[in-house]
Amino acid sequence: MIGVFDSGLGGLSVLDALVTALPRADITYFADTAHVPYGNKEDHFIQERVLHIGSELVGQGCRLLVVACNTATAAAVESLRRRFPNVPVVGVEPGVKPAAHASRSRRIAILATESTARSDRLARLIRDHAGHCNVHVEACPGWATRVEHLQLHGADLEADARGRLTPLLDAGVDQVVLGCTHYGFLRPLLESVTAGRAELVDVASAVAQQARRLARDSAEGHGRLRFEASAAPERVLAALPALGLQRLAARTELAGKRG
Repeated sequence: MIGVFDSGLGGLSVLDALVTALPRADITYFADTAHVPYGNKEDHFIQERVLHIGSELVGQGCRLLVVACNTATAAAVESLRRRFPNVPVVGVEPGVKPAAHASRSRRIAILATESTARSDRLARLIRDHAGHCNVHVEACPGWATRVEHLQLHGADLEADARGRLTPLLDAGVDQVVLGCTHYGFLRPLLESVTAGRAELVDVASAVAQQARRLARDSAEGHGRLRFEASAAPERVLAALPALGLQRLAARTELAGKRG
């Protein structure tokens, strides 16, 4: 069994890619909805939650963990790996490397939560893979919360996105990295803002392929999909159609609430 977790709904974008890559795997998805969003939390709190959730999933029999959250990966993935050295752990990091490789203007932007934007891990990614580029990191407060409330459109959100992105596009940015798994669900709005001037870079498929390489026996099962949450688990299941993930609902069972 594979365990996947996020602060809330954002990791569903990774889950969708995982189900495509590993159709026979049994997967448990945990949404820490009692503490969403992570982006405005301190690192020590995020680390505590990640270790607690990871322990719960391993205790249920998960033999591969996917941290489907950029913020949790930046703050706590190494702590999780030290806690469970025999369990492969796949994290989600902003697609800095592919964006830097693809950029013709050598100008890229990274949209991220406040926590990810200030993280040492993101700074290392930029240093290691985009040293030849001009990189702008743009924190986007409130965007993950909008996705949690299924507010994927709206004049105020579009105005905020245009206010953040237009100066960057005018400065020549041609790659915009979605540095939060929630932001994948804002792709239609963001594409309307970038209007062909920049490519949006998401890593959900790359994460799924890495999980596939590490899955081994975890890849074989009955294709069951189980949802758990620290609060209101039924809300996660109800959100699937609004997020364009109707196909996941057909193979889902709702496990209920955990801490």
